[in-house]
Amino acid sequence: MNLYGLIGYPLGHSFSKGYFTEKFQQLGIADTHTYEKFELENIQDFPALLKSNSPQLKGLNVTIPHKQNVIPFLDAVDEAALKIGAVNTIKIMPDGSTKGFNTDYWGFRWTLEKWADFQEILPQKALVLGKGGAAKAIIQALQDLGLATQYVSRTKEEDTITYEELTEEVMKEHLFIVNTTPLGMYPKTENFPAIPYHLLTDKHLLYDIVYNPLETTFLKKGLENGAKGVHFGLEMLHGQAEKAWEIWNA
Repeated sequence: MNLYGLIGYPLGHSFSKGYFTEKFQQLGIADTHTYEKFELENIQDFPALLKSNSPQLKGLNVTIPHKQNVIPFLDAVDEAALKIGAVNTIKIMPDGSTKGFNTDYWGFRWTLEKWADFQEILPQKALVLGKGGAAKAIIQALQDLGLATQYVSRTKEEDTITYEELTEEVMKEHLFIVNTTPLGMYPKTENFPAIPYHLLTDKHLLYDIVYNPLETTFLKKGLENGAKGVHFGLEMLHGQAEKAWEIWNA
């Protein structure tokens, strides 16, 4: 049996098992391929997980909170993932060695390239809410598309402004806003990032990577204040999952 899986903690929100189980059925390989969730609270347990599932384990997806802290445990990291500083896909080689990749980048960029409103407005500056592994991939994708980017978080850092610093001038300059935090994710759907929604205009574009629910409170509040918003979170996941499958089979 060829085993694939997802590591992270907690994993109640994950779509990956259902997605790949259905994919294996569609490809007619469900009798030889399976996908499981591996809740890993402590990344120190990662080597034991690999050892206990060898040699069946062929590949892993990585989610919160391990996209960054898994890197020291890998034998190799793809150059692009190293530049981003986060890994969300791991390929396990025939000799048991591991190599990390980042497919969040490709999933996110793919959705932007087909979003008509984004192509029409072509914003020059973006606010990225949150500083996790997904944020790093999104920052890289936006910069590669020519946008200037600014991290926003609750904590002030050298490269980060706080939500309190989102003045009218800042909001006017940054027409693209991406939520990479889990705020608004099921079951706490009432939560949302504390941006000044009243400063949004019809020139603002909002993007939420949360996919459960599809329309988050962040997007709803944005739409109510005239902004355009998309729930591409699920499509981003589809894109990154297909890229992961491609990597595992390369």
